[in-house]
Amino acid sequence: MRKFVNHRAETLKPSGIRKFFDIVSEMKDAISLGVGEPDFITPWHIRNAAIRSVQRGYTQYTGNRGLPKLREAISRYLEERFAVNYPPEHIIVTVGASEGIDLVMRAVCEPGDEILVPDPGYVSYVPAVQLSGATPVPVRCVQEDGFILTPEKLEKAITPKTKALILPYPNNPTGGIMTREQLEAIVPVIEKHDLLVISDEIYAELTYGGRHVSVASLPGMKERTVLINGFSKAFAMTGWRVGFVCAPPEIDDALFKIHQYVIMCAPTASQYAALEGLKDGFTDGFAVVESMRDEYDKRRRFMVDFFNGCGLPCFEPRGAFYVYPSVKGTGRTGEAFANGLLRAEKVAVVPGDAFGEAGKYHVRCSYATSMANLDEATARIAAYVRGGCV
Repeated sequence: MRKFVNHRAETLKPSGIRKFFDIVSEMKDAISLGVGEPDFITPWHIRNAAIRSVQRGYTQYTGNRGLPKLREAISRYLEERFAVNYPPEHIIVTVGASEGIDLVMRAVCEPGDEILVPDPGYVSYVPAVQLSGATPVPVRCVQEDGFILTPEKLEKAITPKTKALILPYPNNPTGGIMTREQLEAIVPVIEKHDLLVISDEIYAELTYGGRHVSVASLPGMKERTVLINGFSKAFAMTGWRVGFVCAPPEIDDALFKIHQYVIMCAPTASQYAALEGLKDGFTDGFAVVESMRDEYDKRRRFMVDFFNGCGLPCFEPRGAFYVYPSVKGTGRTGEAFANGLLRAEKVAVVPGDAFGEAGKYHVRCSYATSMANLDEATARIAAYVRGGCV
């Protein structure tokens, strides 16, 4: 039956994250630091809004773009939190940020195009580009630069075939961010080569020590930026599957047509839940979001101190909820380290090369879990390292 399988789909690599998640789900007493999912339960007022919507009989499709009130709230949210002004008519509510990524690649990419993808980067970018028929081009980002995309690295990666740049900050897996000054430094290169920017800002609210800066907020950049965001990470709403994508009118038209045909609309109850999250946030200054971020911040500092203390050099993340220590000093690759740790100590981490070749000697650990789990997991990791990673 293989002849019936699309070649692009057949040659995709399985997700490195899901591989370890599937193993640990069947392993008794295992601790997973693998999946990037908040351990917080969706706040009650958000859950209750979804319940009320069902009780009131709001169980039909919404408009394809999503609830008008939700799109208005998203527009206001972007303006007030990140100084980005996308009107509601150019916002599409999606099934998570993941649909947004897929939509953009289908709408933008054609065979022969090259799409620049910072390496390390989220596991879905490269497959999404490949499935669209374009060619992903990795741009290696290194710890010495804070894992940011520098103008020099960007310029070097560009060819006449380059069409767009994926800008994934705050970054999964490294936790790196790009400041306003760092973003401003790459803008002249983007403009010089007339590139589209695909800015994945799903971790925007999880920035430590300052407010996230969207590339779309810089002069002249909104007109060439597609912004992707959602509610999964900041609002602890992963299972609700609500995201959004904002784009210039011409690209928005293409995104909307694809979305109409393949999705119809995001889940109705989930949209009412998301609307409640934003409405409540406007009245209390997003106190719930910020309280979760403060808790992640404590865990972040704990994990960084632990890894540096046990001889596994660890970059201090400034966003998201991951640490990305180097295991090169153990003489093992990230893959070998992760496999050995899972067998010996029943702790699941993700090999760094799941996020690109730059991660060969790294592992990614999510600290979106309880301090009790982190205490136990780090004790097991320390034992594994002390024992020579046997």
